[in-house]
Amino acid sequence: MPTNSDAGGLSGSRLGRMHEILSGHVEHGGVPGLVALVSRRGEIHVDVMGSMAIGGTPMQRDSIFRIASMTKPVTAVAAMILVEECKLRLDDPVDDFLPELADRKVLRAIDAAIDDTVPAKRAITLRDLLTFRLGLGMIAIFPDRYPIQKAIAEAGFAPGPVFPSFPPDELMRRYGTLPLIYQPGERWLYNSGSEILSVLIARVAGMSLAKFLGDRIFAPLGMKDTGFHVPKEKRDRLTTAYARDQASGELKVFDDPATGKYASPPVFENGAAGLVSTADDFNAFAQMMLNGGRLGSERILSRPSVELMASDQLTSEHKQGSELFFGDNRGWGFGVSVFTRRDDLADTPGRFGWYGGYGTSWYSDPSEGLTGIVLTQRMMESPQPPRVMTDFWTSTYQAIDD
Repeated sequence: MPTNSDAGGLSGSRLGRMHEILSGHVEHGGVPGLVALVSRRGEIHVDVMGSMAIGGTPMQRDSIFRIASMTKPVTAVAAMILVEECKLRLDDPVDDFLPELADRKVLRAIDAAIDDTVPAKRAITLRDLLTFRLGLGMIAIFPDRYPIQKAIAEAGFAPGPVFPSFPPDELMRRYGTLPLIYQPGERWLYNSGSEILSVLIARVAGMSLAKFLGDRIFAPLGMKDTGFHVPKEKRDRLTTAYARDQASGELKVFDDPATGKYASPPVFENGAAGLVSTADDFNAFAQMMLNGGRLGSERILSRPSVELMASDQLTSEHKQGSELFFGDNRGWGFGVSVFTRRDDLADTPGRFGWYGGYGTSWYSDPSEGLTGIVLTQRMMESPQPPRVMTDFWTSTYQAIDD
């Protein structure tokens, strides 16, 4: 049942409505379980329901979830730490640290043969990586139609729930074999920017991405259960991940806590999709962002850096071909989606955050002083959020009581 409600401008009775709505999704088998957290003005409401696995032990507040693409904002913060230290600069080429991306060739057209290219008009910059305008990424056309889509799949970067598991240098070698799909800065393409940032951050910092995130973000914020794998002593808190079987419609195990890919440190610490976390851990990160880079006495970033990250960096031209991710009311900042127009309860301008394809969602809303996090263990089936998530966000905003 709900905890710590009734304050912070949230209605206790309407949070009870949220509980009933979310319980319905669990009871009808939409998700095996979930943890939902709403924070406003220092008050926290948490709902825990269902089980960690189908027929398994009850879900707990500190259950650990695979947060997939909710990793991207964390990686962007890490990059901005290095910008603030002047170890990286937003508009400098990344060639010195990522020589695999130097002297790129660009497809003459998206449907061109792989070797039908022209020279890149300029080098790829850190800003391109953060805003996903580097010229590499997911083409949102299914099934595959173009030669470059086949080449991307053969290189090991096909869109889907199984992420690359190459050592960092091999990952960059493979990216270096691909022509750019668009000129640097021209179009937004999902995902690859964060994967490449993983390698850039580690090379610039002179340490693994896991250590950098641990030292500079997780430890200062008290995010004790967040990382790229789950140690054995915590594995009983890792939920089982499920995907819907296309033939039967039933939920099937996608990743098992004991034998799955999070049971040991990964070959590639994937800053696009590799983290696990808990609701309270991620809320610490979210509150840091909502507070302009500070949580308590710990400052991770300056307020101007957070404001830059949470500002829409795209034009309508940048979004062409990837409208599935944006609709007509969203843009993209540095590692986060940013709402630009209100056309629903929760879609307030300036609200920022992102989803995780394994069944998670986070957004923070500066205008309302509000953060919401919902963690499930059922894989999303498209970039459009499932009903349990849309109902969570509707329920969150209808509970505002001032």
